[in-house]
Amino acid sequence: MSATPLAIPQETDYAPDTVLSAGDYRVALRWRGLEPYGRSFDAMRAFTDARTPDTQDEIWLVEHPPVFTLGLAGDPAHLLLAQSGIPLVKVDRGGQITYHGPGQIVAYLLIDLRRRKLMVRELVRRIEEAVIETLATYNLATDRKAGAPGIYVARHPQGANDRIQAHEGAKIAALGLKIRNGCSYHGVSLNVRMDLQPFLAINPCGYAGLETVDMATLGVAADWRDVALVLAERLALQIGGLPATAAATTGSTE
Repeated sequence: MSATPLAIPQETDYAPDTVLSAGDYRVALRWRGLEPYGRSFDAMRAFTDARTPDTQDEIWLVEHPPVFTLGLAGDPAHLLLAQSGIPLVKVDRGGQITYHGPGQIVAYLLIDLRRRKLMVRELVRRIEEAVIETLATYNLATDRKAGAPGIYVARHPQGANDRIQAHEGAKIAALGLKIRNGCSYHGVSLNVRMDLQPFLAINPCGYAGLETVDMATLGVAADWRDVALVLAERLALQIGGLPATAAATTGSTE
C-alpha cells in the first residue's frame, strides 16, 4: 500500500496547451485533466482516424478514475479478483492487463511514425528512455527488462536507500501502443503517488507476482503536474521535439 493518492486537479487547474516544436515536426502537449478512460480511448481513436499527413502530432497528459484495461490479445484470467468493483475495459493496444487510477500519469502519444521515420520498436525504446530520464531527475535509477516492456526499479549498490532496495525489480511504468495507418496511440503510464492495492487484483502486464510500485513508495515526494511536465519534455525530446520550457505556450494548437 502506498501513500494517500494525490488530490486530483480539475482540467481548468492545468496550464494551457503547449506547442513543442522542432522544424516541421511540432508536437502539441494537451493537459486533459481527470478524464474517464472511455472518453480518452474514444478520443484517441477518433483523432487517429481523422488525421491527415499534415496533422500535428500530440501528447496528451491524463489522470483516470480507477479502471483495469485489457490488451487486444490479453487473457482475462489475469484479472484475479472479478468483484473488485473496478471496471474492466477491453482495448486495442498491445499487452495484457494493467491498472489506471488517481495519482498516476498517463501520457498518450499520437505520433505519425512514418513522418518521423520511426519503427515501432524504436518508438518503444525512446518512450522507455524518456521515462528513465524522468525518474533520474528525481534521483531514481530505473531500467528495462528484456521481453517485458515498461520500466523497473534498478538494482542499487549496498548502502543505498533502504526503501529503494526493498523494491528492486518492481514495475513503476507500463507501456502499450496501437499502430494504425502508421500512427500511434495509447502510450505510457507512470506511477507517482497512488493506491497500489488494485494492482494486487491482477497479474500486472500478465506477470504473476510482479510487484508494482510508485515514486512515493520509493521516497520521492513529487507533484503530479511537475512530474507530468518533465515526462512530456523528455518524450518530446525523444521523438524529436523541444522541451516545453523552450517552446511557445498557447491556448490552442490547432
